[in-house]
Amino acid sequence: MSDDKTENGIDVHNEKSSLDLEPNISAVLAYLGTIITGIIILIIEKKSKFVRFHAMQSIIFFGIIWISTIVVGWFPIVGWFLSGLISAVGVIGWIFLMYKAYHHEYFKLPYIGNYAENFIK
Repeated sequence: MSDDKTENGIDVHNEKSSLDLEPNISAVLAYLGTIITGIIILIIEKKSKFVRFHAMQSIIFFGIIWISTIVVGWFPIVGWFLSGLISAVGVIGWIFLMYKAYHHEYFKLPYIGNYAENFIK
């Protein structure tokens, strides 16, 4: 966070969304339906870098969660336990990311946030 008006060069409070919604609401919607709404919002949104960032971060985050859950779930007992643990992390991350987006925060997850940011540039 660089100051109270901009984050990573984006004026998150005054930026307009092409979805005719407040940018924070559009960003929350990008997380709400996980990968599906992330893809839809990324395709539709043309103006707001804030919304596009959250949509891309949603796609990457939930893609990793889904793939990890499937791969680890193939292993009996330990894999099933780890699959449940990964799913719990996904749910916690889902709620946390929606909270951050709603509060106009340009919150970057470690590694994932950098990929999302590079993609939208």
